[in-house]
Amino acid sequence: MASSLTKDSARPGTPGTEQTFFGHPRGLATLFMTEMWERFSYYGMRALLPLYLVAPGGLHLSAATATAIYSVYVSLVYLLALPGGWFGDRVWGPRKTVAVAGGVIMLGHLTLALPNSGTFYAGLGLVAIGSGLLKANISTMVGHLYEGKDDPRRDGGFTVFYMGINLGAFAAPLVIGTIGENVNWHLGFALAALGMALGLGQFLIGSRHLADRSSVVPTPLSAEEKASTLRKAAIWAAIAVVFYAVVGFSGHYTLNWILVPLTLLGLIIPVMVLARIKRDKDLDRTEQRSMSAYIWFFVAAAVFWMIYDQGGSTLSIFADSSADNTVFGWEFPVSWYQSVNPVLIMALAPVFAWFWLALNRRGKEPSTIVKFASGLVLVGASFFLFLAPLSIAEGGHKAAAAWLVAIYFVQTVGELLLSPVGLSVTTKMAPAKYASQMMGVWFLAVTAGDATTGLLSIAGVDFNKTGIVALEATLAVVAGVAVWMYRNRVKELMGSVH
Repeated sequence: MASSLTKDSARPGTPGTEQTFFGHPRGLATLFMTEMWERFSYYGMRALLPLYLVAPGGLHLSAATATAIYSVYVSLVYLLALPGGWFGDRVWGPRKTVAVAGGVIMLGHLTLALPNSGTFYAGLGLVAIGSGLLKANISTMVGHLYEGKDDPRRDGGFTVFYMGINLGAFAAPLVIGTIGENVNWHLGFALAALGMALGLGQFLIGSRHLADRSSVVPTPLSAEEKASTLRKAAIWAAIAVVFYAVVGFSGHYTLNWILVPLTLLGLIIPVMVLARIKRDKDLDRTEQRSMSAYIWFFVAAAVFWMIYDQGGSTLSIFADSSADNTVFGWEFPVSWYQSVNPVLIMALAPVFAWFWLALNRRGKEPSTIVKFASGLVLVGASFFLFLAPLSIAEGGHKAAAAWLVAIYFVQTVGELLLSPVGLSVTTKMAPAKYASQMMGVWFLAVTAGDATTGLLSIAGVDFNKTGIVALEATLAVVAGVAVWMYRNRVKELMGSVH
């Protein structure tokens, strides 16, 4: 990265030194590399996870149980972003929180690398906790590098930062997936730990280039609040320990005693958070109407992520058992499919940005609602497309890899229609009182979608069956059409937000 650092004495106020990173504050290089290596470790482990869970040399679980574990894990990562943001705001400050998070993630991957099924689930929990702490705070520090919201470099800085996410996500399955599948599962998980160690080292060495306010705790807890928080946490922890001790010693413990409560939390907490904001009497009439409209977007996004995130579980398990994973006669690891989405994102995102700008100049850019509806229809279409390889497999043949690549392509286009728009509309429609919390609320849509998949899997639903896939596809398309049909009502509730 040294070649991209240039002298820039025109901005002496830039945090760090007079050096810049592609014209941005030097600290962006630190955060870029930290996030790239963290995503490398996260997506590498995630690519291996469902395959390890079903493999005879792994935990050898059923496809339904593997999907449930995978879905609960992803759901937890996004759910824990809320308390992660709270820790950054009230306890440690963003910089310390990210440093601690990196250590927790690395420890989690090392725990996954141990050849023991009991420690494996503890490792998943540690990675989820660390990811929640890091995800909520590292983006905040990117914003701290710029001098207010009007800094013209701000949007470009986040674009460079998110490129790091996709670079890490693209490389991870190719490296970690190959080693994990072809050499040793636990060595693959150990490589994920090495990736996080590199990211943490980069962060600690380069943290001197970050903005000073990244070390500040914005709204620290008072002594009374600390005591109350610790007391409540101790009570809930004691209840959990006693409950699971009784279940365990009575001989009734199964994995579902953990999975079911976590999936229910993934559904209940988003509903409670939205209901609390909606019922807040401090919101004026305009903000209340905006929240009513936002709930439409939230539910639509939950349906989208429920299907989209099965690209890492349902589609991966199908590819492992029923696809011809070859190119010109050369067989590649199943985990490599997880590199398709990030490389498509990097290729298509600039095209979409240019396309929307061109349409906007002509006054023809689709509304937020139309983009949302289109994203839902496309993710539904991707599962209608999935019916073809499923039928081929049911006929006793291996489905071509091109089918799966086509499914990921359609889902990626849907993601580019829905996800950036969702982030944007969340900031625009957020009530002033909840401006800093609404991004965490948006991530809860992912939690709700994955928790739904997890709960259905626990109930025994096989997501690799034609009927279930067709039902999911129909649900998404119907939801997309419904959003489009009620677009005028939603626009009315949105008021001046476009």
